[in-house]
Amino acid sequence: MIKEGLILKGIGGFYYVETADGVFECKAKGKFRKDGISPLAGDRVTITVRTDKENTIDEIKERKNKLRRPPVANIDKLFVVVSTAKPFPNTLVIDKMTVLAEKHDIEPVIVITKTDLDDSAELLDTYRKAGYKVYLHSKDSNENLDEIKSELSGCISAFTGNSGVGKSTLINALSPTLSLETGEISDKLGRGRHTTRQAEIFHVGDGLVIETAGFSSIDFADDSVIFSSDLENYFPEIREHIGECRFTGCAHLGDKGCKITEIVENGEMSLSRYESYKTMYDEQKNLKKWNV
Repeated sequence: MIKEGLILKGIGGFYYVETADGVFECKAKGKFRKDGISPLAGDRVTITVRTDKENTIDEIKERKNKLRRPPVANIDKLFVVVSTAKPFPNTLVIDKMTVLAEKHDIEPVIVITKTDLDDSAELLDTYRKAGYKVYLHSKDSNENLDEIKSELSGCISAFTGNSGVGKSTLINALSPTLSLETGEISDKLGRGRHTTRQAEIFHVGDGLVIETAGFSSIDFADDSVIFSSDLENYFPEIREHIGECRFTGCAHLGDKGCKITEIVENGEMSLSRYESYKTMYDEQKNLKKWNV
């Protein structure tokens, strides 16, 4: 019987595919190994369900994007979780994640945690000014929890952020029964049969969330190279003004007649975001397209 579904987890050569009729354990057809393709959690697939022998994944639908770590595909939103303190925010790291998300057609959403420990006004202003959705959260308050949950609806979402920023606290607040569900899903999907640590997708509200515990950071696939000349496309506040500089090919590094210098001076773009742009530009400026 042919069915379509979504891979929730792949481990030890077995893949667990959620369909309208339930979750099925499958093996990938040999053609994928021959073509150098590995099915990933988040892949939309066609499977054959059999009663006399093992179920198989027959087709992997075209991917929107993929991450290398955790190994997942088709991410719609990346929640960048940053705390006001302990650990203190590193805006360059935040901006690198938003840039990589933009490149891979993933919507960045910023969540500022531990708002009870320090003032969040500057971070809030910086990223709302950039055009991103920004939400505040504290473990002692359900502030914005419904709004954050609504962001998950109909999407596959991943959460990233430094250790200690409160990712797990936030996800547990979004789905208080997740621990129970994790146990139930683990029994269903066979956790314990295989021991290799892999990514897994869970239902949270009306959306799907990738469980990234055990992964110190999110790492994009090999096509994540960004050339300095393309960087302007991944900063929304710069992208909005492409073509408005006095000189064609302006690098936006403070040259005379640069529109971006103007919007930084008048407060339309935060100084920290502009400094991130310049740092990333400098890091990539010697990378040429013909060398990649």
